[in-house]
Amino acid sequence: MKLIQTIREEIVPLSRKQGVIVLIIIACVFQFVLFYAPALAADSVKTAKASSNDDDLLIANEIMVKDGVIPANVPILTDTELTPAEKIITKTEVSQASTTVEYIVVSTSTHVMTAYNSEPGQTDNSPCITANGFNVCEHGEEDTIAANFLKFGTKVRIPELFGDRVFVVRDRMNKRHADRVDIWMNNRSDAIKFGIKTAKIEVLK
Repeated sequence: MKLIQTIREEIVPLSRKQGVIVLIIIACVFQFVLFYAPALAADSVKTAKASSNDDDLLIANEIMVKDGVIPANVPILTDTELTPAEKIITKTEVSQASTTVEYIVVSTSTHVMTAYNSEPGQTDNSPCITANGFNVCEHGEEDTIAANFLKFGTKVRIPELFGDRVFVVRDRMNKRHADRVDIWMNNRSDAIKFGIKTAKIEVLK
């Protein structure tokens, strides 16, 4: 108040009425500076933080995910937080990503082919377990074959009948079928429908 009084009496000599008006104006200025300036500063801090967060999200969107793993310090954003253009890869999507394995055909040969199921009458007393100890019932995929002329673990294709599907030798047949291929199937009806065929196999590496 002493400073305001000095301004009124010495710097700006005014009448009593004018002095009152000047005091009101100065008081209003001080009121705005002292009370509203902190609020404006707080808003500026919030804006700066929001901008920083946006930059972090953009950086996260550009991170290259290696071997299906996203670093723990990278935020994973949901569809509700981003527009479609901003959506980044989630861990689930990464885990579902698949790679195509390229094989080399090392030999081809033609064989008689049949099909079988995991039934005691067609196998033995442990129908789900193949000759190399593999459980086809738990595995569930029709990618197992029995062949006496190929080593366990050998991968083959039968393009004429199954296209690019890759089969693995995991089982053996009766010794009298030295040159035959037996294809494991889930359903008995499918095996019966398959019957007996002759087709070329590709041994892969």
